[in-house]
Amino acid sequence: MAGSVLMLALGVVAVIVAVALAATALPGPAGQPRLTVAGVAQIPCQPRALPVPARLNGQFEADSSILVGVAGTYLAPGRLIPPTAIQSACAAAAERASRDWLRSGLVPGVTAVQRSMAARALLDLRLAVQPDGAVLAGWRPGWTYAWPRDSSWVAAALAQTGHPALAYQILLFLQRMQASDGTWAARYWPDGSGPVRDGRPYELDADGWVPWAVWSWAQGQPTGPGGQGRRDLARLWPMVTRAADAAARSLTRDGLPEPAMDYWENSVEVTLGTAAPLLAGLRAAAELAARFGGPAAAGEARRWAADASRLAAAITAAFGSDGYQRTPQAGSGADAAITFLGPPFARPSAGVRQAATAAQRVLTVANGGLHPGAAWPGTTEVAWTPETAFFALFDAATGRHRQARALLDWLAAHRTSWARCPSRSPRPVSQPAPRRCR
Repeated sequence: MAGSVLMLALGVVAVIVAVALAATALPGPAGQPRLTVAGVAQIPCQPRALPVPARLNGQFEADSSILVGVAGTYLAPGRLIPPTAIQSACAAAAERASRDWLRSGLVPGVTAVQRSMAARALLDLRLAVQPDGAVLAGWRPGWTYAWPRDSSWVAAALAQTGHPALAYQILLFLQRMQASDGTWAARYWPDGSGPVRDGRPYELDADGWVPWAVWSWAQGQPTGPGGQGRRDLARLWPMVTRAADAAARSLTRDGLPEPAMDYWENSVEVTLGTAAPLLAGLRAAAELAARFGGPAAAGEARRWAADASRLAAAITAAFGSDGYQRTPQAGSGADAAITFLGPPFARPSAGVRQAATAAQRVLTVANGGLHPGAAWPGTTEVAWTPETAFFALFDAATGRHRQARALLDWLAAHRTSWARCPSRSPRPVSQPAPRRCR
């Protein structure tokens, strides 16, 4: 596993941006961006947040999630209204709490713009985490659910920016949702009542992302003998064990995982988007067992490390021969998942670095951002925030700081007027809008 220091500064900004709640970009006059502001705001005097509808005029108070405009404060669904004296006091208290929360951790970035972008993303993530630890992937229909992969990235981002308690809540939610065989469903109801049964099969990459998120959280914890950090990790250990064992069981005779649905959520096959997270998860579980598990976990550490080595060799043999494309089949095209073979998940080989550079070139669209893959079912003329941030993270963590800064500058330039990062950025007016955003 790559050192957590690689996720600081530019790298952590990319991680946070990749999981930040987002609005949608639409084409405007003459192809210029006309961005919606669908998102979330904190409601004064109430322990909840409310979705913000598109095109509502206003702005957030500095370093807070309190939304204000000419007509007043955001207090009711879709409405800015004059606050009462009590509501104004609640808003002021909420603003102070937001600023104190940000100051209690790290707001990454090497420029004021990057720090501003990271601060807004962090505040959105804070609101996305529900009291039971569920992470809402978004605030519009079809997105108000908890996906294990999204939740894992949010937990890692919060842990690496100095908010381990909130990250731990997320990990406990994931533990409660885990099936007895160690796997997770595609997504869950945020009230913790169970999986959303919509016909989607389980998504195997969660058995990689979750152990990696636990590893990421554990890096900043005092895990000495008898300490609270070790006790907290011990509470999570059954989940890590079940997940790592499920990942190991999924490996077939050729060393690759069985076919599964990955983050594209459009087919069940063997993809880099599943294999790479499983590799990260097995390595994370092995390192956790070796460092914190004690003599009883030594056997598990060796076994998972061996499974990881087997999977790594299979990925190199099956994917590396054709430039680490989406599937082992030649011609399947570049996939942004190539970045999952770099820091902070792994130390990339020369072949992975070369393939990532080639994929970045292929996946860059005319406006400068990147889309998910050459075989992506939607239009390939639309840039997506997460995939652009994946490459920014890869570049920053592998010493390509100029390229990373360029991508982060692109992300900053394509924020909404409320400083949020959209999930995708403008396409030419002549292009139809893809129906799905994920």
